[in-house]
Amino acid sequence: MAYAKLGRDSAGRKALFRDLVTDLIINERIETTEAKAKELRPIIEKMITLGKRGDLHARRQVASFVRREVANEETGEDAIQKLFADIAPRYEERQGGYTRILKVGPRRGDGAPMAIIELV
Repeated sequence: MAYAKLGRDSAGRKALFRDLVTDLIINERIETTEAKAKELRPIIEKMITLGKRGDLHARRQVASFVRREVANEETGEDAIQKLFADIAPRYEERQGGYTRILKVGPRRGDGAPMAIIELV
């Protein structure tokens, strides 16, 4: 399967996507470059599918990729808990297609095409 290298080595690319997935779970909408959004889509879809499965093995698979950042300051809920408790149940009836990519326009600094990726 072909993929975009995004000007990074494999460790840098994995760290980038771990951060983007975690941010998307917490905020449910992020702005990034089009190339990153397109590469992020299959990864977040896989995480939501694992969240829908909901068993211990799925939870551990998600925990091995998603960073443990606090999603809700009041309850102390982290990104993994939010995925399994809030996001995955929303898509119980849906067979894939959990994200939407909206093109925004060029970035002011370098003209890179920007996009918003959000959960449907």
